[in-house]
Amino acid sequence: MAKYNESESNSNNINLIGLGTEIHGDIMSNGDLRIDGSLVGNISSKGKVVIGETGKIKGEISCKNCDVSGIVDGKIIVSELLSLKSSAKIIGDMSTNRLAIEPGSRFTGYCDMTSENSAKDKSTGFVTPPASEEKKG
Repeated sequence: MAKYNESESNSNNINLIGLGTEIHGDIMSNGDLRIDGSLVGNISSKGKVVIGETGKIKGEISCKNCDVSGIVDGKIIVSELLSLKSSAKIIGDMSTNRLAIEPGSRFTGYCDMTSENSAKDKSTGFVTPPASEEKKG
C-alpha cells in the first residue's frame, strides 16, 4: 500500500517553464511558478510567481506574490507584494497591496495600491479621521 506523504500535497511545489519553452494557454497552480520561457495566456497561482529575465508573458497574472525581471504585457493582480527588478518591463495595469521597484525597471500603465481595509482618502492619499474625531467648532 502506498504511504500518503503530506509534503506532496503541500503548496511548496515549484513549477518551472524553462528558457526556450513557449506555452499558449492558461496556467492554474497551487504552488510557486517560475517562468523563463514565454507564455501567451493567463496565470492564476495561490503562491509566488517569478518571471525571470528571459521570461515573457502576454496575459493576466493573478497571484499572492510576484517578482518580475522579464516582460509582462497584461494586467498584474497581486494580493501581497509585487517586486519589479531592474530588468523588468511592464505594459499594463498593476494592482497590489505592496510594491517594490528597483531603479531601471519600467512600466506603462495604472498602478492601484488601494485595499478594502485602507482608510486613505483616494484623492489625496492622506488618512482621514473618523467622523467622531472631527473637531466641532
